[in-house]
Amino acid sequence: MCTSHDHHQGEAAQAGAGRRSFLRATALLGAAATAGVALPAVAEAAPASTSGWRPDAYSRRFTLAVMPDTQYLFDGPSIDKAPVEASLRYLLEGGDDTAENIVFLSHLGDLTQNGAAAEFAAIGEAFKLLDRRGVGYSVLAGNHDVKSSTDDQRGATTYLDAFGPDRFKGKSSFGGASPDGYNTFHLFKAAGREWMVLALDWRLSAKGYAWAKEVLAAHPTTPVVLTTHELVVEDDTLSTYGQQLWDQLIEDHDQIFLTLNGHYWPAGRATRKNAAGNDVHLHLTNYQNRYFGGAAMIRLYRFDLDRGVIDVETVSPWILGRAAKGLNELERQEIELSGDADRFSVPIDFEERFAGFDPVPARAARPASKVVIPGTAAYWRFDSAVSGTIRDLSGRGNDLTVVTVGDGKLTWSSDHHPDQPGHGSLEFQGYKSPLKGAYLRTIDGAPLNSAKFKAGYTIEAFYRLPADWDPDHNAWSGIVSRTGTGGAAGKTGDDPDEPLATLSLSNDREPQWAMRPLNQEGIATNWGQETPLETWWHLAIVNDGKHTTLYVQGCPVVRNPTAAAIGITSVGLPWLLGGYEYGGKIDQILYGRLGDVRIVGRALPVTSFMTH
Repeated sequence: MCTSHDHHQGEAAQAGAGRRSFLRATALLGAAATAGVALPAVAEAAPASTSGWRPDAYSRRFTLAVMPDTQYLFDGPSIDKAPVEASLRYLLEGGDDTAENIVFLSHLGDLTQNGAAAEFAAIGEAFKLLDRRGVGYSVLAGNHDVKSSTDDQRGATTYLDAFGPDRFKGKSSFGGASPDGYNTFHLFKAAGREWMVLALDWRLSAKGYAWAKEVLAAHPTTPVVLTTHELVVEDDTLSTYGQQLWDQLIEDHDQIFLTLNGHYWPAGRATRKNAAGNDVHLHLTNYQNRYFGGAAMIRLYRFDLDRGVIDVETVSPWILGRAAKGLNELERQEIELSGDADRFSVPIDFEERFAGFDPVPARAARPASKVVIPGTAAYWRFDSAVSGTIRDLSGRGNDLTVVTVGDGKLTWSSDHHPDQPGHGSLEFQGYKSPLKGAYLRTIDGAPLNSAKFKAGYTIEAFYRLPADWDPDHNAWSGIVSRTGTGGAAGKTGDDPDEPLATLSLSNDREPQWAMRPLNQEGIATNWGQETPLETWWHLAIVNDGKHTTLYVQGCPVVRNPTAAAIGITSVGLPWLLGGYEYGGKIDQILYGRLGDVRIVGRALPVTSFMTH
């Protein structure tokens, strides 16, 4: 959070020629001005492209672009649309860049200084760059675009003539406008779902508030970015009108998770809890006080739903495009802003944040018959509390019994991985010293005990470790393991007391598959990365008869050996779930929850894992 309001604090001169954005803008604009030479009066001619705007509607990474106050570029006789056109061309090229995936642009008002027809004609011409490509964008009236003492019932204005609803009719993203024309809503698809930009006038009337509420009610499951000209005045502070907007609209509408406004400077942020107890991020962005009236600087809000973050960057495409020919002293300071108020990240668990108005339905449990696929050697799930024998649902007789150490016990829980077939788990309460807990063991004579899997195998398991998991007492417990030592099998390479196979968790919570293949004396190991606590994980070990690959959440890990590994050595002894033996004796017991476990006698593709 930015705490300083100095107008020039924190910006760094960033003109690195290796940056993708720098190269993009340079290639696009080709503005050939050297330092100290007069700035060009107009931008180069707009390309006469009619190709459609086609952002990736399903990528979970997308960008919302924001352009704040441009008023000093359109001020009476001082009109220069080149910076705005540079920014719009930057976005056009970025829209064809799958890495950037720009889906929408929002202007935050004060397009012009005086609201004059000539000023609107000039900026209206610049925005035709987007119109010709069918790009989705929104604008709204700031206090310099209309008479500041009026609200959205002011009637006809030059603003409406230039940027009224008629301009947006026919655009796929245009949702509609209030009867007065000053408030609009826009819908776009990104990350496979619908999103809304609600663009509100400088001052809402009672009719304006009523209209906005009707729009939200008509789209009850759509997350909303609210844009307006005035709301945040400085860090952690709303203006008087901004507080009214919060009280009358934002606070009681959980769909609104992000607001964007200009008007004031320098840039700032606030975060407030709404009536549902969720964070609303309120951002002020405005650079009109900076060199060349802000030079149509833009904010890029890069959404990443997988990482749960919005990464924010502030750049001047116009200056970026001129950098190849040399920049003057002030341009070098403004090419890109990197202060805390201009370049930052907003962490958001989008699924959790939107759950109040659009919850993701829980995946239904799947019957065992859907999970017991051809080649299944054993399948165990925990749909209810343990009472006696736990049946092998593959029908092959590899049932489990409970073994207790000390006062150990197993507790059933309804907690489970969201993609787990069975909706339940067992909570193991193992402890190293003194050793105690309870684990599961296949019955004597179970077919699995002697299986060697020469043609390949797939072992899958779901697990979750609690917040108080302690490596001093809980490390190296087995999730799935085979008893019998290397020494007992006549394989004395490495440590002969290690078990023949174990899928264990290291002191850094790294899953490790350590086993003795049929074709070698020593131990072969596959290592995964550290897996955080209080999170459900899916592991899969896949052997195709020649090599073994460990997968975490369906993703292959880096430390998968290329050496041949055929089968799993056996001396006919039981398998364990939640236990690990050393020297033929139980040495460690799992502390955490264990979900479904399946062993298949062949290599499965990722699409056949239990998570699918």
